[in-house]
Amino acid sequence: MTSVPRTVTPLPLHDRDALVAAAGRLRAEVQRRIVGQGAVLDEILMSLIAGGHALLVGVPGLAKTLMVRSLAEAVHLEFRRIQFTPDLVPSDITGTEILEEDAASGARSFRFVHGPVFANIVLADEINRAPPRTQAALLEAMQEHSVTASGQTMSLPEPFFVLATQNPIEQEGTYPLPEAQLDRFLFDIRVGYPSEQDEIEILRNTTGSVSDALETVLGASELMALQRLTREVVAADSVLQYAASLVRATRPDDSRAPELVKQYVRWGAGPRAGQSLILGAKANALLGGRLVVSPADIKRVATPVLRHRVLPNFAAEAESVGAERIIEDLLARIEPPRSDIRI
Repeated sequence: MTSVPRTVTPLPLHDRDALVAAAGRLRAEVQRRIVGQGAVLDEILMSLIAGGHALLVGVPGLAKTLMVRSLAEAVHLEFRRIQFTPDLVPSDITGTEILEEDAASGARSFRFVHGPVFANIVLADEINRAPPRTQAALLEAMQEHSVTASGQTMSLPEPFFVLATQNPIEQEGTYPLPEAQLDRFLFDIRVGYPSEQDEIEILRNTTGSVSDALETVLGASELMALQRLTREVVAADSVLQYAASLVRATRPDDSRAPELVKQYVRWGAGPRAGQSLILGAKANALLGGRLVVSPADIKRVATPVLRHRVLPNFAAEAESVGAERIIEDLLARIEPPRSDIRI
């Protein structure tokens, strides 16, 4: 499915306050349609302005797809949805060559037809439904923002953002994502059940008259300016050291790893996790109207950054010790920089 481009009033790309305010309006606009799930929406927006990709994990019916559709509706960007199924092949995602014949001359030539990955926002719905070779078709696109087909490398439109959804309870006929592909996602976002009051509000909103269309808030140039501004947010050396300490402590062979990690972790997080911690923290600071990262920003994004990069071992599975418990233990044990605690 392709969204219809709409007009959006251009923002001054060098006005930081205007760009940050636009990000806040984007959140508010999507929140008009999505009841609750504020933390989830914040993490999606952090991924978007940090220039990363996000994996949404939750049981059916929690508005994962609706949230992505609403985000796409509120931005002036091309949107495609790919429903992953067991019979999906790589060319269904990247595109394929077709043979064309000129009716007048009879000359034949090949033409490459772009697949749905050639869009700004790509929703990979139920990504674990497709076999590994089809999942792998997204790897180059997610990492390099390009697609290689028929010996040619073609750039994807910028900005490029993949949001994938996954059902954690229905595993029959699914193909778990390999660690190499999971590492391409900036955040692993968990979508939980709504509160009782939110659920009542959902029933009220979805069983009445059809809701109005969302207003377009951001365009491609504004979003790319926000992504550049995110990277300009300052992270002090002490904050970089804190992020590195957290990541290194997830590795069981590191001398500073706590006992819980040594006992229950098979593989710890790699250097990309540290990059994701800093970028996510910068995005969180920017959404909060700040241009300096604090240790609180690192703590805020630590769980969505690390939960899919810390791999528990068999002993952890046997004793129901999950990645989130290990991350909580790390955050409690590793002291943030004292000079920055009150920032």
